[in-house]
Amino acid sequence: MEITDLKTLLLVRNLGSFAAAARALDLNPASVSRRVAEIEAGLGLRIFQRSTRRFSVTEAGEAFLARLSPLLDEFDAALGAAEALGSAAGGTLRMTTSVSFGHEVVVPLLGAFHAAYPGIQVELILSDSNLDLVRDRIDLALRLAPAPAGDLISSRIVAARYRVVASPGYLQRHGAPQRPMDLVAHDTLRFTLPGFRDRWLFRDAAQAVTEVPVNGWLVCTNALSLRRAALDGLGVALLTDWLVGGCLRDGALVDLFPGFEVTATGFESGIWALYPTKAYLPQRVRLMIDFIRQQVAPGARRGVQGP
Repeated sequence: MEITDLKTLLLVRNLGSFAAAARALDLNPASVSRRVAEIEAGLGLRIFQRSTRRFSVTEAGEAFLARLSPLLDEFDAALGAAEALGSAAGGTLRMTTSVSFGHEVVVPLLGAFHAAYPGIQVELILSDSNLDLVRDRIDLALRLAPAPAGDLISSRIVAARYRVVASPGYLQRHGAPQRPMDLVAHDTLRFTLPGFRDRWLFRDAAQAVTEVPVNGWLVCTNALSLRRAALDGLGVALLTDWLVGGCLRDGALVDLFPGFEVTATGFESGIWALYPTKAYLPQRVRLMIDFIRQQVAPGARRGVQGP
């Protein structure tokens, strides 16, 4: 029996079906089911109870897997430590982030990362959906959000600061809002995420918070599209520093409220690194997190600024 066989058992249990585990392993469901049956026969233990309508873990199987999981974590930790000490960084790193952050920040850094760690292969999955890291076999996710909750391990890479921006052409046609509540009379370009399409929050130097209802004719699923619409003078947008830093510097966009902190969710939002709960962090994941943190730290990179 191989280590991969034992990991397959845990994957089936964690994902809840042979079909889901097969998708994660890029295998045929019948082959996964057949291999699990062979493992059960070798162990002399029925781990999964399956029928055409129901799938469950047997009591004996749950007891076995509960003891197996930490042992495999220890094995992975030992292997990772040996790899870190005995050889150059290598392996395949599957990582995901939003289309906007990937396009604007991650992809421009990959050349330098590859030059520093040529043994690491990167599979970058750009998606504005929060993919399931376990189901999709993803090592690392980079997400823009308030403090994440759930079973994933998280580490904030850098704080995120939002700007309320508009093009000079839009302001010439419609006038510049003088205070946050003036936005009620303007077309705002809104994001589809919860909170972003209904109201924006402004906090002044005295820490007083004003909630401003926003409305407009255009709602987008992608921040790159919102930036394009703002540049084209279609309205006022709420976008992050790393997306509009260059546009502000060259005058293509104007920061309407530089004296306020602005958000649609929480003022403690940031770029977070998330990875599955494990007993250790693989070297390739740690190297990528450290590399991106160094590159996007305040002042470290053009277009990415801190608060």
